[in-house]
Amino acid sequence: MSVNAISKSSERPSRETGSLVKSVSVISTGTGEGHWEHIHGSRKPALWWIFFGKRWVKLPLNVFVIEHSNGLVLFDAGQDRAVMTNPDYWPEGITGTIMRNLFRFDIGPDETLSMQLEKLGYSTADVSTAVFSHLHLDHTGSIGEILHADLIVSNEAWEHMLGLHPEREAVFRRDIELPGAKWQQIDFEPADDPSLAPFEYAYDLMGDGSMVLLPTPGHGVGSISMLVRRDSSPPLLLIGDLTYRTEFLERFQFPGTGDKKKLRASFEKVLALKKRMPDLVILASHDPGAAEALSRF
Repeated sequence: MSVNAISKSSERPSRETGSLVKSVSVISTGTGEGHWEHIHGSRKPALWWIFFGKRWVKLPLNVFVIEHSNGLVLFDAGQDRAVMTNPDYWPEGITGTIMRNLFRFDIGPDETLSMQLEKLGYSTADVSTAVFSHLHLDHTGSIGEILHADLIVSNEAWEHMLGLHPEREAVFRRDIELPGAKWQQIDFEPADDPSLAPFEYAYDLMGDGSMVLLPTPGHGVGSISMLVRRDSSPPLLLIGDLTYRTEFLERFQFPGTGDKKKLRASFEKVLALKKRMPDLVILASHDPGAAEALSRF
């Protein structure tokens, strides 16, 4: 399956009376390429493979679309096509030089968030809520298309964005803190649901247990995942960039960037949750197999 293919799990959606999650889909706002060392991990210094690495890996820029009885919810918002069209997109100086060498993008005119949602039968106006796994540019690029929606981010990620030079870590405040944007910073609360163990803290997005946010730091400051529970289909865990391929989790194969200590702790919690929920389907935002995996359920 093409990495920018659209998959919708609504062939067999849950539609019983009282069903909360109607369907879950994945769209892709184009593709990107990362260094092999970035995706698979490496003991080489990051600056070495950023500037001298020759092997590139193509990845989708996934956005997960959840149709809930209370509205349409996005998990992340993809990359802005301005990276392809605006010569001033990247910061000046060494930061821009590093960013241009760290990741490469290929986003066509029909691969914007609005165009991809239309292919599923939705529009950006239908989006009521968007949850951001973290604030890296390839997850926040389309915020300008959904300013009317409630934009959810962890308090830790927001505070980091407000700090000095977040652009050095691919967090572009200019594209996040937009006029009129309805940002909501959340703090996790003690989890009172024993099925979430070993996660001690959580945030119930809708107040009905159907979409629960979980802290999974390591890739970025304040990174979060989202557990999606469905009536007659396996639960889903959307993990953002905790890993670039789901199969790396069980091998404890960490990516080339991030806080390894925090990544390990988050890996352990996700795997423990999977042990408690054997049918749990784990989906990473840049995993080329995510669309196909979702289409099976």
